[in-house]
Amino acid sequence: MTPLRAKVESSQILFVSTYPPRECGIATFTQDLTQALDKKFSPLVKTKICALNEQATSIYNYNQNVVQQVAASELENYVSGANKINARSEVKLVNIQHEFGIYGGYWGNYLIPFMQALDKPIVVTLHSVLPRPQEYVRKVVQMMAARAQALVVMNRLSQKVLIQDYQIPQYKIFYIPHGIPQVMYGSGQPFKEQLGLSGKIVLSTFGLLSDNKGIQYAIRALPKIVQKYPQVVYLIIGETHPNVRKNEGEHYRNFLNKEVKRLGLSNQVKFYNKYINLEEITNFLQATDIYISTTLSQAQSVSGTLSYALGCGRPVVSTATHYAEHIITKKNGILVRFRNASDITKAVLSLLGDDRTRLAMGAQAYKDTRPMIWPNVAESYYKIYKKIASLAGESNKLPPIKLDHLVRLTDDFGVVQHARYSRPEKRFGYSTDDMARALIVCAQYLQLGSSGMAANLMRIYMKFLKFAQKKNGSFVNIVTQQRRRTAAIEDDVQGRVIWALGFVSAQANVAEDIKKEARHYFKKIFPLIKRLKAPRSMAFALCGLYYYLQAFPQEQKVKKSLAQLADHLALLYEHNASYKWHWFEDFLTYSNAKLPEALFLAYDLLRKKRYLKVAQASLKFLDSLTFGPKYFAPIGQNGWCFKDKTRAYFDQQPEDVSTMVQAKILAYKITKNKKQLSDALRAFQWFLGKNYLGLMVYDELTGGCHDGLGQFELNLNQGAESTICYLMARLALQDPVLVKLK
Repeated sequence: MTPLRAKVESSQILFVSTYPPRECGIATFTQDLTQALDKKFSPLVKTKICALNEQATSIYNYNQNVVQQVAASELENYVSGANKINARSEVKLVNIQHEFGIYGGYWGNYLIPFMQALDKPIVVTLHSVLPRPQEYVRKVVQMMAARAQALVVMNRLSQKVLIQDYQIPQYKIFYIPHGIPQVMYGSGQPFKEQLGLSGKIVLSTFGLLSDNKGIQYAIRALPKIVQKYPQVVYLIIGETHPNVRKNEGEHYRNFLNKEVKRLGLSNQVKFYNKYINLEEITNFLQATDIYISTTLSQAQSVSGTLSYALGCGRPVVSTATHYAEHIITKKNGILVRFRNASDITKAVLSLLGDDRTRLAMGAQAYKDTRPMIWPNVAESYYKIYKKIASLAGESNKLPPIKLDHLVRLTDDFGVVQHARYSRPEKRFGYSTDDMARALIVCAQYLQLGSSGMAANLMRIYMKFLKFAQKKNGSFVNIVTQQRRRTAAIEDDVQGRVIWALGFVSAQANVAEDIKKEARHYFKKIFPLIKRLKAPRSMAFALCGLYYYLQAFPQEQKVKKSLAQLADHLALLYEHNASYKWHWFEDFLTYSNAKLPEALFLAYDLLRKKRYLKVAQASLKFLDSLTFGPKYFAPIGQNGWCFKDKTRAYFDQQPEDVSTMVQAKILAYKITKNKKQLSDALRAFQWFLGKNYLGLMVYDELTGGCHDGLGQFELNLNQGAESTICYLMARLALQDPVLVKLK
């Protein structure tokens, strides 16, 4: 990501935790969380590590993020370590990752003097919350809570337990889910092929082995499963927990191997005895058909392995731990009793016998876990940090520009308009609207420099426009999968195509053959502009005329047509505006900011103050409806916004966010008012999680954009309109005028 602001001295958040290469689930968690925070907020805020070692003689080859180390078994290390942290003025906050077993003393009580010696704000992430604790455990947790400004838990039950069993004030307790990696949802077949598991039904369990995992019950469940489905293979992935190996050797793994041989399952059960990295984990999980978790402790309050499996879109069969009860529903998995092999057999057979239900469970698991992807979790942590510490400003980082998903949606005919998750759904055909916007995106992309890929895409889209244009110059919108034109001719489509053709015609970096073709189609449709009736269609067309005139200022007919459109929009505003309603119609719907944007462009070309006055007043009115104290909220399409009625908040669409970003950038360039640029950045952050649900709408993994923000969840599909509108907004922020401000 790249920041769009002047250089500011960064603040640091120091994490006290185990850390790789130490083999520990909390170490991996800390690494993933700090990487997500750095990706989203560095360089304004950077993360550093105070690594927790078992003892003073422990040596790990840490990376440069580790700036300090503490020996967990040495009490004096804790106070001296706290004093070193206090001396680091750049450290604004300390986030302690807490699990009883990793800190020294009785029930980890060495941590208490460490926290008492710190003079920095403290957040404690609790990886275990024990219900109905013995008195000393309660005291340790209460003492931590007394010194900390915030406690983070990873399931809702833990919140209740801390309040009821530990008498900790509710205001100190925050729920943030366990983070998960981003993966693309889809078939496991490619991953099975990669792992040599083609033709197999894959069951799996992963994590550091210990006897608390209860894997023997999953093994004992297999004979009846294999009898019906001989192609089943059960993967037990991960090495023995280092502490277990140190104290007990491979006793538990040897026991499991004996169980496998006793039951005659040597061909069905495979051990992958290795500490696996993130890529290996996700590959194994995506090759999995059913994930099995047989943990024996009901009190387990978080499970990264369970979270990862659900996050990869795989149905889960799990014992009913507190965390499993929190995260598993009847729609994404099955809960079974502890130490009960027959329950596991029954659950697995029920899923293998009903492919439709099993696949639906996997899809639901993927959907349910989208709030848990690391960028969303990092955003949630940062909100807490901001409440309790003085951090350096607000980050407006911009993701790298990726055309990956646009390329994925494009075939040799055009850009497919719909997708199921990130997979193109060709059965819904193609839209000229999408093709026009995609042309603009590619032309914007070419402003950044030479790109054969963007030029090739433009030629595909221009070829489509040739196919979609009728003899009279107008364009049909929908073309079927069979590449047949439908009859409908829509005003908005004509306006968007004029916008695209005018924009492409004016771009110096676009190949001459493409510009020549664009001008040809532009001239064919130009006579039809006078037929446009809808205000947004006129605004789209006006944008196209403006850019066309940048290249061909001598064409007076085009300038006259632009003036007529601008006059009509201004007249609509003057006719409909009132004391409390400063708009062009009695309602606001989609692409609202395009109307004031068009008049800003008309003013820039013709210098009529009437246009500027209307543009500013209407944009200010739109601001009052959409910019809240916390985030930008575009008008929802589920009801829109009608005069004298309450505006709709859902479903919010990327298209409206994109038009606001573009309008605000133009308003800044015209007026030099820096608030307009600040607003553009605020609106863009809607894509990056600063929205009603606090969720990323842009998918950093695919380069696609989700199709909308509902009241309770994202629309996880990544269709052409959403992705292209996101790219238009992102590329608008690369305007040379703005780049100079970095």
